[in-house]
Amino acid sequence: MNQGISVVGLYVDDQDEALAFYVDKLGFRVHTDVRNGSYRWLTVQHPDQPTFQLGLFAPGPPIHDESTAQTLRAMVAKGAMPPLVLSVADCRASYAQLKANGVEFTQEPVDRFGSVDAGFRDPAGNGWKMIQAPASTA
Repeated sequence: MNQGISVVGLYVDDQDEALAFYVDKLGFRVHTDVRNGSYRWLTVQHPDQPTFQLGLFAPGPPIHDESTAQTLRAMVAKGAMPPLVLSVADCRASYAQLKANGVEFTQEPVDRFGSVDAGFRDPAGNGWKMIQAPASTA
C-alpha cells in the first residue's frame, strides 16, 4: 500500500557544507547520516514535518560515473534544478531570521497575488522559494 513520499533528494557538492547550512542556518534536524565506503546517505528533516526527509546527496559512485557527476554538479551550481518551496507563516519575519543566520537571499520578500515570497540558494546552488500563503488560504 502506498503511504506517500518520505524522501526527496537534492544534489550537493559538499555534504558537510550542506549539512551545516540546513541544520545551522535553516533549522532542520539530522535524520540519517550513514556511510557505506565513500557513499553517504544523509537526510535532514524540517522540525515541523517529521515524516518527510530531504536527502543531501553527492553525485558520484556508485550511482553516477565521474562525467555524469561533473555535469550534475555544474547544473546545480548554475541554479538549473527545479526550486524547492518552504512554506512559512510570515515571510518577512522568516527572511529577517534566516538573513541573521547567514542565509544569502537572491530575492527579498515581495508581495505577489496576495502571497509574499522570497528566494535564496543553498551553498551548492539549489534554489528555494520561501512563500507565505495568502491570508485567505493560510
